[in-house]
Amino acid sequence: MKSKILVVDDEEHIRELIRFYLDKEGFSVAEAETGQKALEILENEYIDLAIVDIMMPVMDGFQLVEEMKEFKDIPVIMLTAKSQSADKLRGFSLGIDDYVTKPFDPDELLARVKTILKRYSINSQNIVQIKDVIFDGDKYEIRYHDETIHLPLKQFELAFELAKNPNQIFTREQLIEKIWGMDYDGFDRTVDVHIKRIRENLGHLPGFKVVTVRGLGYKIEVEQ
Repeated sequence: MKSKILVVDDEEHIRELIRFYLDKEGFSVAEAETGQKALEILENEYIDLAIVDIMMPVMDGFQLVEEMKEFKDIPVIMLTAKSQSADKLRGFSLGIDDYVTKPFDPDELLARVKTILKRYSINSQNIVQIKDVIFDGDKYEIRYHDETIHLPLKQFELAFELAKNPNQIFTREQLIEKIWGMDYDGFDRTVDVHIKRIRENLGHLPGFKVVTVRGLGYKIEVEQ
């Protein structure tokens, strides 16, 4: 699957230049000319890395990164004409991964993108594989050969928790605490409802099945 890069800059020619080089290397690219547009993209699409300018109207790059990091931990490269140490320090304090000043060498920027993506890939511990089925906790999706399945968030989290611990039985109470939190005071059969939906969505996949252990709870049973 192609890595998707979000390019956020109010200058169209900068976005087009970066897109040209990323396209050439096989990356998928999303563009935003404002911070608000970038946040809309992040809410609706999976992004692997963001390249963010600082000096933009309404919401500057610092504000954007601060908001991004509140709900998505994705790598960020700041690309800007601001070269002062104070700006760099502010960026790194917000959790950015790299800081590139304009004018920039597109090939160097591309190399930095690849290096950061590789580092994040190595550090990722959110992949679980059962036979030929992959549960991807970073992208919140389940893959089987050419098929990609996107479940509602709580369904995915529940399926992922079971998949991480194949053949281990979880009680309803344990699953509610892990997925909904200790303070959950809603419908006590919500786990049953979610398990039913998971079976409907994943029942056709080979290699495992979600099993009810009567009187105890649920588990993912891996076929031998």
